[in-house]
Amino acid sequence: MDMVIAAMETSTKQILIIEDEDHIREVVQTCLQELGGWKVAEAASGVEGLMRITEQLPDAILLDLMMPEMDGFEFLERLNGQFEGSIPVVLLTAKPNVKQSQLVQLGVIKTIAKPFNPLSLPHQIAEALGWEIEIRD
Repeated sequence: MDMVIAAMETSTKQILIIEDEDHIREVVQTCLQELGGWKVAEAASGVEGLMRITEQLPDAILLDLMMPEMDGFEFLERLNGQFEGSIPVVLLTAKPNVKQSQLVQLGVIKTIAKPFNPLSLPHQIAEALGWEIEIRD
């Protein structure tokens, strides 16, 4: 466990999770911190996510598509209007029939379907972003 904590302290990568379901957000946060060694910020809505981005610019965003108030599409449009696609976005969604071409235009680099395997999630994200995951004992 000490090696995991040490890896977390030395990691410079930060991911912002935007997910309205508390239990999913908690599982994802734990996986990305413990298995990926990354810093994780979280937001329960698209509106909160945009506020967090202005406070501290993350290296990537993990975004739920179906959320109340502001869905993932509206969030992506606002994000691109403010940051011009400079933050890579990985989509985590239960919506199966989303057109990939539309997502690519909005800056999504990968789509991961719900339900997902929590143990493989950090590896899928690392592969999409070109990040490294340190192997820890």
